[in-house]
Amino acid sequence: MNQCSLKCLGVGDGWPSPDRGHSSFLYRFGPVHLLVDCGEPVGGSLNRLGLKADAIDRIFISHLNFDHLAGFFMLLQGFWLERRKQRLPVHLPAEGIRPLRQMLEAGYVFDELLAFQLEFVPLQPGQTVATRQVRVTPFGNTHLERLRRAFQKKYPAGFEAFSFLIEAGRWRIGHSADLGAPEDLAPMLDQPLDLLVCELAHFKPEHLFLYLRGRAIKRLVLIHLARKYWENLGKTKRLAEKLLDGIPFCFAHASEEVICQSEPCRKC
Repeated sequence: MNQCSLKCLGVGDGWPSPDRGHSSFLYRFGPVHLLVDCGEPVGGSLNRLGLKADAIDRIFISHLNFDHLAGFFMLLQGFWLERRKQRLPVHLPAEGIRPLRQMLEAGYVFDELLAFQLEFVPLQPGQTVATRQVRVTPFGNTHLERLRRAFQKKYPAGFEAFSFLIEAGRWRIGHSADLGAPEDLAPMLDQPLDLLVCELAHFKPEHLFLYLRGRAIKRLVLIHLARKYWENLGKTKRLAEKLLDGIPFCFAHASEEVICQSEPCRKC
């Protein structure tokens, strides 16, 4: 496999934004299309790309915060109306399966109306999911740990959150989703990465940049920037240049595409 690409459908943080959309990322490896997270307006974003309803092979939802999930319901309604035929596995934290089914039923998107098989699959840490030659391995992270400590007694839940290692041929890509700390990236950094797609909302930039400094990363794409870092992008960029010590990086914008070829990743 000589080429892969990442289409950044939504790169904003959890705050409302007129120009960034919420977390949603389309990875393409030849004929394989994987969607990571479904922040709104993912359905419209995919439609603007001209992708047919059957194009998406699998969906991975990293955790249940709405900026990563809220677009899922309109996406499914669109697949229903456009008469998708291909089976659709949706991989997500186990605690989300029942409420997602209930929400679809509350919106009258019944299984009987769908021309495809919708399958919800609980994410298991370290358990690889394969789609032809593309493998995705989820790793649990601590993004929701603070909420768990504060609220689990009142709201019993798993508070699960995941990052993803995506491997296809020679390609090795890390997708952070939301983290509790940069150290959550450790399982994906035990070998060199061709591409690391990493959030920058839940810790200080210098914490992330110093943690990544000296790592074998061919390209770093920064996403999900907290509003204060996005609004001061020049300052954030200068800090990255100073602390990353030569790791090529960029800040993803909505609708931007990152192309990976036989050489190190480059931005289109």
